Amino acid sequence: MSPTIIDKPKTKIDRKVLKALQAYASTEGQVIIHGFVKTQHEDMFIRIWPTTFLFDQHSSHQSELVHYEKISGFPTWTLVHAHSEFVFTLIFSALPKSCIIFDLVELIPQSNGFQVKNILRNDTDVYYLDFNV
Repeated sequence: MSPTIIDKPKTKIDRKVLKALQAYASTEGQVIIHGFVKTQHEDMFIRIWPTTFLFDQHSSHQSELVHYEKISGFPTWTLVHAHSEFVFTLIFSALPKSCIIFDLVELIPQSNGFQVKNILRNDTDVYYLDFNV
């Protein structure tokens, strides 16, 4: 997977859902990641492990995955059909106020875990990541 950070996502997420999540993030201090998976030629399966973290690059802090939507958690798999786009949401505990850049890393005992390096922190703590497969 070669993930990229999306500034303006093409997929539309209901404004009410986005507003609720942003309000939740700002009051609770949590970080919201919207993941987009686009499959090319064949069906694939994805899932998220509970050992997925956000790592502040300038401290030893790691934010834990506290909730996920529309993606299965290990050991269950989510089917993503060929030639389709799939959207899921991950919610993490807060990053420290001093954090300006962080990494999303899924620590798993096999290859092809989700990993995005050098995510620049924004004011909303809501991020859109594109995982082209």
